[in-house]
Amino acid sequence: MGKRLNRLANETSPYLLQHADNPVDWYPWCEEALRRAREEDKPIFLSIGYSACHWCHVMEHECFEDEEVASIMNEHYINIKVDREERPDIDDTYQRVCQLVTGTGGWPLSVFLTPDLKPFYVGTYFPKEDRYGLPGFPRLLKYLAELYRSDRAKINRQVEMIMDGLSMLEFKPKVVESMDLTLLDEPAIHLLDDADMINGGFGGAPKFPNAMNLIFLLRYYRMKGISRFLNFVLLTLDKMADGGIHDHIGGGFHRYAVDARWMVPHFEKMLYDNALLAVLYAEAYQISRDGRYMEVMKDTLDYMLRDMLSSEHGFCSSQDADSEGEEGKYYTWSIDEVRRLIGSDGSNNNSSSEHADIFCAYYGISEQGNFEGKNILHVSMSIDTLASRFNKSRDEVKAILERCRRLLFNARASRVKPARDDKIILAWNALAISAMVKGYKVSGDERYLDAALNAVGMIEDKMAKGSRLKRIYKDGVAKIDAYLDDYSSYINALLDLFEVNPKSIYLERAVAYMEHMLQHFWDSSNDLYYTSDEHEQLIVRSKNPYDLSTPSGNSMAALALIRLYHYTHKQEYISKAESILKAYALHAAENPFAYGNMLNVLYLYLKKPIEVTVISDARDGGRELWKEFMPECILVTINKDNLDRLEGIPFFSGKVSIEGKDLTAYVCKEFRCSLPLHSVEEVKKHILEEA
Repeated sequence: MGKRLNRLANETSPYLLQHADNPVDWYPWCEEALRRAREEDKPIFLSIGYSACHWCHVMEHECFEDEEVASIMNEHYINIKVDREERPDIDDTYQRVCQLVTGTGGWPLSVFLTPDLKPFYVGTYFPKEDRYGLPGFPRLLKYLAELYRSDRAKINRQVEMIMDGLSMLEFKPKVVESMDLTLLDEPAIHLLDDADMINGGFGGAPKFPNAMNLIFLLRYYRMKGISRFLNFVLLTLDKMADGGIHDHIGGGFHRYAVDARWMVPHFEKMLYDNALLAVLYAEAYQISRDGRYMEVMKDTLDYMLRDMLSSEHGFCSSQDADSEGEEGKYYTWSIDEVRRLIGSDGSNNNSSSEHADIFCAYYGISEQGNFEGKNILHVSMSIDTLASRFNKSRDEVKAILERCRRLLFNARASRVKPARDDKIILAWNALAISAMVKGYKVSGDERYLDAALNAVGMIEDKMAKGSRLKRIYKDGVAKIDAYLDDYSSYINALLDLFEVNPKSIYLERAVAYMEHMLQHFWDSSNDLYYTSDEHEQLIVRSKNPYDLSTPSGNSMAALALIRLYHYTHKQEYISKAESILKAYALHAAENPFAYGNMLNVLYLYLKKPIEVTVISDARDGGRELWKEFMPECILVTINKDNLDRLEGIPFFSGKVSIEGKDLTAYVCKEFRCSLPLHSVEEVKKHILEEA
């Protein structure tokens, strides 16, 4: 007889569906649950997590699957389960409570609320029994339920204290009157002060990629020409590419490393990490022309296309860290298994044994392993050292490694895969679209452009209605009104696509979404709320200003406003971009780790964008320029027919193709343009002069 399903069985979120057969009487976040809490005067237990979260799975297994624990929850609480990726507004609100009360946060997030949604107790993971200095969850449930019944005054005092603290935490912009390029000096120096010059990355363990901060340091290097900023970024990219955080068999990157050397990852894979890292490696290739960075970028994008792309052309959210109940099982190897696989294709035994020796030496594979008796692949020596040790050429060694990787890839494909969260999140898909466009620009691989075009087509067909967007799409259902980061990231994705495929519809849609965003999200003070004025109201209306795992809605909005201003010359757009930047510039200078993308937008604004129009009937007329690192440029490649259709757009005003020339280009800055240029070298020269 199967387990009885609870209300979560009717949801589409993979995270909520994971809990659909719990004996807990779960509700999704809904009016029915909130009304019942009010009518019965019961406290709410709110549990927030996401499908790839390891400790969420642990708490589920220890507590939510346990009949005894569930009976306590069902008797005393209205129990609500939330997928943080579906409802980031709820998560952000109560994460701030957790930070306020405990000094830390994370997932699973466990919050105890009054029926009017005000918190009186908060934590993250709780074990079933007292452990790790944490109270056992059943004991905590009983204590708080009794306290709620017998000492409401104490509960109310705790609520009042937390709400007062929340109001003090409310983001207060430090508005500046003027801004110049010196604003970028302090954050760049701060970042380098925290740089690990041996292992790459920032600080010690755990170590996150911090892609947006590294992207900023590449821009700072372009501005100042100080080599240590570039060298640190390239060191970090080399160390990450060599480390266990990089999936050497299937491509892509895991969420973060638990150690300082990028060796042992937390094995979940997130769409947004891989999108941001693909852009970072693409820019490293542009600035260095080192083919290795191109390879890592392509491996990452190929992973996204192979493992994260849905049948409807949207990108799925994440892959679990666990498979078959074990963290990292899908990704780790024993030395015996590796040797057997390398010898399994019928090759000469002696050569197979040597190939296995080469592969194990290169990837640090040993009898004892480096992770719970198994091996996480990582590059432990250079190709040159390997070639010298085995008396082979570099090309021979690379061919052997490629053959062996292919054998392990095919073998791994037969393993039980980590679960995939296949919901489509608009903001994350926008980052993936931008990454695909970037990959197409630097590699010329049409697959990436096709993926971007198809993803935009899916979003417009399934997640858009007029100028309104939905955040989530899954199983044929689009739901939850889009948030600020959804709108602003998607507008930028449309503009990225427009630059390489300049059809007016992409620019028109970007303008329509921007107008909606300004109407419904703008705060008359100087920036944008995270939720629209039509959204469900929580205990606070947050702005969520920080660039953390993903770019913030405000930084992406400022970027989109700057770009749209240059296309449309609409003064409101640049005025509002300036308003946002003036509100955040000092925060970004003082705390660059929380404002990495805002710093990149500040760079673009302060450098004053250079408008580059390349007119050519050749599809790849701008190809050589696309390979250049020119972060201060808005570069559109267009053919003569498309130019005629876009003549009403101010960006293209007065720009004509010169007869008899294969290429005509214009470089413009601050409303002055070059004479028509007819070679890529001339264009590069003018850009350098303007930069």
